[in-house]
Amino acid sequence: MTTLSLATVLAESARRFPDKVAVIDAGARITYRELWAQTLAYAGGLRELGIQPGDTIAVMIPNVADFPRVYYAALAAGARVVPVSLLLNAEEVAYVLTDSGADLLVTHSAMLQVGAAAAQASGTKLVNVGPLPAELPNPPARLEEIAASVPPPRTYVTREAEDVAVILYTSGTTGKPKGALLTHLNLVMNAMVNVFDVHPLTGDDVVMGCLPLFHTFGQTVGMNATFRLGGTLVLLPRFSGDAAIELMLQENVTIFHGVPTMYIGLLEAATRAETLPKLKLCVSGGASLPVAVLERFAEAFGSHIWEGYGLSETSPTATTNQPSFGARPGTVGHPVWGVEVEIARPEYPERIEFVPDGELGEIVIRGHNVFAGYLNRPEATAEALVEGWFRTGDLGIRDAEGFISIVDRTKDLIIRGGFNVYPREVEEVLARHPAIQQVAVIGVPDGTHGEEICAVVVLEAAGSLTEPDLIEWARERLGKHKYPRQVRFAETLPMGPSMKVLKRELRKQYS
Repeated sequence: MTTLSLATVLAESARRFPDKVAVIDAGARITYRELWAQTLAYAGGLRELGIQPGDTIAVMIPNVADFPRVYYAALAAGARVVPVSLLLNAEEVAYVLTDSGADLLVTHSAMLQVGAAAAQASGTKLVNVGPLPAELPNPPARLEEIAASVPPPRTYVTREAEDVAVILYTSGTTGKPKGALLTHLNLVMNAMVNVFDVHPLTGDDVVMGCLPLFHTFGQTVGMNATFRLGGTLVLLPRFSGDAAIELMLQENVTIFHGVPTMYIGLLEAATRAETLPKLKLCVSGGASLPVAVLERFAEAFGSHIWEGYGLSETSPTATTNQPSFGARPGTVGHPVWGVEVEIARPEYPERIEFVPDGELGEIVIRGHNVFAGYLNRPEATAEALVEGWFRTGDLGIRDAEGFISIVDRTKDLIIRGGFNVYPREVEEVLARHPAIQQVAVIGVPDGTHGEEICAVVVLEAAGSLTEPDLIEWARERLGKHKYPRQVRFAETLPMGPSMKVLKRELRKQYS
């Protein structure tokens, strides 16, 4: 039996770098020694609440220091962690609690109202962290008080490497969300390759923690990787471009992880900022980054964005542009160490058959990062894991030099008059229009062509562009079957938990 715990990531850094600052939260500086001591205290509190190794703890906490305290405390107690999206309503949270079989929900005061309603609906035990209003009727138990009343454990509970550490619920683009089972080995390895193999970093690096910690990108690439390295994580509970720039300057941040919408927000805020941070490394993931945004960011901030690719089911990092292979804008680079990425024929879902380099197909992945399956869904697991490969549902191409390009999600493909149109290709062109801040391209029903191409656009300034002008501009730059015949203007685009544009919501709205 090989033992391994994701809790080791924090425990070891506390042993090696006890006096280094691990977390900066609203100006408060918490060292690794302090954070690990607080974590063990919380683990004692969880044990006092009846949590046993193998139990399941749901966590509903924003980007504050209590997130890592509770996350690693649950792991230290030998439990499985279910990070819950803060964007869900009480009914949706109750579904996650019931589906995961959660033994306990730990809420932060900021999420107590939704969490309490969900816990009551699902019959899940509830405990809170954070200060509570004095006049609150029937206040829940506070984990801090329970932890203070019992001695902390000496160390963490050990687990087997293939035991489940975290259950991440997918966004549920079709049907109900599914719980992806990530093992201790999956997550420890992914944290390690991100800091030691992809972009070798140092313990002196200061990482911006503005990605939601409940999401796989912020959790693994942001929090776990930073703690594995012994760096400092600067937490920002609510992202805005202005707040991020101010905090990065204040805390001398060197590394920024973000999704494309965050980079767009930084560019917009940069027009108002007197000084911009000097960033050593910028990484983008979660959704496709328009090349136009990458170019504008490099011009404004003087920093290159290294784009990568991954999914909840791959822990998440699968590929990224990396110094050892060079960067190629518009691609997601090469596979990370120990991971294989191939392109397979999507028309044969029951088997894996590769296509030659340069041909379009479905991206398939195998390696130490691939999840153990979906919780209590053997049929969905069997569809996703075929011959040892994870079928992603994403369409892509690998070129002769091994660079992977994401073309689109299979479900987002538009078929107009029998011709395949890939929204990302259209979005890349439209994103270069100087009046456009953000754009999403969708297919809408059409009686003649089956589907018509519709561009939903957020403008830099209201009224700076008309529908006929943009259609004409696009017609000159795209093939006859590709340019949008419809344009809809919006103040914002709907975002999911990972700040991806929710195209299904746009299709509902404009179809």
